[in-house]
Amino acid sequence: MSVQREAINPWPWSVELGFHQGEVVSGHTRTLYCSGQTAMDADGKPQHDGDMAAQLALSLANVEAVLGEAGMSLANVVRLNVYTTDVDALFPHYGVLAARLGAAGVAPATTMLGVNRLAVPGQMIELEATAVG
Repeated sequence: MSVQREAINPWPWSVELGFHQGEVVSGHTRTLYCSGQTAMDADGKPQHDGDMAAQLALSLANVEAVLGEAGMSLANVVRLNVYTTDVDALFPHYGVLAARLGAAGVAPATTMLGVNRLAVPGQMIELEATAVG
């Protein structure tokens, strides 16, 4: 059985920004709920203090590592929550995330939230994904 995804977009503006307002997913047999991923190395040490672009890249790589361990990829992501301590600092780099998702052929339902801080001091972005396969 293959996964079917139906984009739900009552308004077209979100598609231009790289995400759907919603997705109906059917035919899947597995759902992966990823914990929030930040810019931590394999030893659990925070990386790239103060560098939003580098933290975004490593956070996304860590999401991909979790997906890969489950036999999935970004193409399986149906929901992405983005938490950041600085929305304005993230916006200039957000295209990197949108491009990686676009290259995977997905535009998952997405929420971006500005927060006071993340669990690990110095971390500026955290990505939380839900994937189906």
